Amino acid sequence: MHRLLSHFADKRELLPRAISEVYENLQQFHVAENRGAVIGACALYVTWDNLAEVKALAVAEEHQGRGVGKSLLQACLASAQELGIRRVFTLTIRSGFFDRFGFRHVSKEQLPHKVWTECVRCIYFPERCIEYAMVKDLPGSGPAPSPIAFREARAPAVNWPQGAIVPSEPVVPGVPPGPPKKGRKS
Repeated sequence: MHRLLSHFADKRELLPRAISEVYENLQQFHVAENRGAVIGACALYVTWDNLAEVKALAVAEEHQGRGVGKSLLQACLASAQELGIRRVFTLTIRSGFFDRFGFRHVSKEQLPHKVWTECVRCIYFPERCIEYAMVKDLPGSGPAPSPIAFREARAPAVNWPQGAIVPSEPVVPGVPPGPPKKGRKS
């Protein structure tokens, strides 16, 4: 499983994960196998009251387009519902996949600060963030999630010149995201 995740991390399509992190979180993973080989993985991590993260979704390239990713995501969503969790989120580089399953774009600052605990270990923190924050509310009998502001699909680095170092979310309250304006200290 670590080899699969590392393959996509090397291609900068998934955030890198230390093998120790995979072992520490092993019980959170759903795994797809073919003839004893791991061909896909996806984790559900409960982060807060009524909130869980779908993370580390990867499918071996030769098995993509066959519904493996869909099955893994659906397994994570089913686990969330079994736990009574009504809102799941993901921080992803490939937002198109999650769009197809009803995830909607939000600003990362709409999520509890607890979700950023992993950000400080990321190689892209704090200078730049390459992920989209997306949320999906689930049906269930538990308490309804609090309202959240959705936004149009846009990269965290919107309005920044190509190749610029982009500040990571969270954005400072009261200061609009985007390139520094003349006279504004950065």
